[in-house]
Amino acid sequence: MVDAAGAASRLSTLIQKRTVSSRDPEGWDPREFDAFRKLLPALYPESHRALDMTIIAGHSMLYRWKGKQPGEPLVLMSHYDVVPADDEGWIRPAFSGDLHDGKVWGRGSIDTKCTLVCAFEAVETLLKSGFIPERDIYLSFGHNEETGGDGTPSIVRYLTEKGIKPGLVLDEGGAIVEGVFPGVSKPLAMVGVAEKGVTDLELSVQSPGGHSSTPPRRGAAWRLAQAIVRLERKPFPARFPSATRAMFKQLGPHASFGLRLVFANLWLFEPLLLRVFGSSGGELNAICRTTTVVTMLEGSQAANVLPAVAKAVVNVRLAIEDSVEAAVARIRNTIADPLVELRVLHPGEPSPVSELSGERFDALVATIAEVYPEAIMAPYIVLGGTDARHYSDVSTSVYRFSPFTLSKAERASMHAVNEAIPVASLAKGVDFYQRLIRRAG
Repeated sequence: MVDAAGAASRLSTLIQKRTVSSRDPEGWDPREFDAFRKLLPALYPESHRALDMTIIAGHSMLYRWKGKQPGEPLVLMSHYDVVPADDEGWIRPAFSGDLHDGKVWGRGSIDTKCTLVCAFEAVETLLKSGFIPERDIYLSFGHNEETGGDGTPSIVRYLTEKGIKPGLVLDEGGAIVEGVFPGVSKPLAMVGVAEKGVTDLELSVQSPGGHSSTPPRRGAAWRLAQAIVRLERKPFPARFPSATRAMFKQLGPHASFGLRLVFANLWLFEPLLLRVFGSSGGELNAICRTTTVVTMLEGSQAANVLPAVAKAVVNVRLAIEDSVEAAVARIRNTIADPLVELRVLHPGEPSPVSELSGERFDALVATIAEVYPEAIMAPYIVLGGTDARHYSDVSTSVYRFSPFTLSKAERASMHAVNEAIPVASLAKGVDFYQRLIRRAG
């Protein structure tokens, strides 16, 4: 049984804590995180009586539910920090947690206090029924995922130091979606089996500066602009990595006739498909290559002053089977200007591809099929970054799947306005976690 109304009410309570993380020490309020954690024992009393909880890196939480026998534990992940939001443009206030129109509204309702609530709801219900897992189960809740912080990496180090090797690890990621794959009309259960690397580079050009009334030829801003244009004109080569080929193999038989023919004969149509994906931009382009995009620009501080230094930050999303070293070398060669300095700010390699068969993967697939029998399961590569990548160092079965039906608008609301999760979807998520714990725990 799932107490949908109770789960929605408890999620509403937790959304009201403004757990906004920031890389700036002055940009976040630890008191909000403390207040969030202090709510949990009252909301989930059975879980806090039966599970051992350890605070890691100041605010991240690791719960252990002791099983009957030794074995590689199931790890259910989430994070309870959120990105900033004000009320402008929201139908309901951003941190209200309002229950309105069959949804729970507010920042974190989808990304991703919902999965934390679903995990707790499942554990609480199972404890009340007398269930004891066969193996240990860990609830791993980071506090600074949105800023790429130290929460989950510290949890993974803690487990490693204790000699604990996780088995199946589940974090946020794909969902039950429609209309995302060409020619397939059925709902899809998209399971992330790897994620692209995220690396930030800084391009900078020095110059003497001076007054704008006497500009030099080819100054710092011009040289930086040239470098950016060269990057834009020469994208990384397109290719389909193994995980994407597995997605095509899974979804191809369900596509329209023409696309079914294409995916069944990828050996013949791959060059054409790569050209189509690469020229389409957006998600299709990102699926098949390492991408670069300039996200920050800096020049002088006044309209009549030449910049002494011009800077650009390039966000690089590394394709599976690529590397930071190789990407930086290629970018340097593409820019081909020794006066443009390149510095790696935040390196991040792509994750390994998790197992696509075996007991753990089969347990996840079977649970999805029970809760969403109408959906076609397909593996995919996550284009954004999640905390799951840190567990890839200690487990070969790390998956990224949020067990909710999410519309295009609901997916777009993450990090934007009007983030809200339907109560019915939340209830399905609780059911999913109960079944997964029974099957894999």
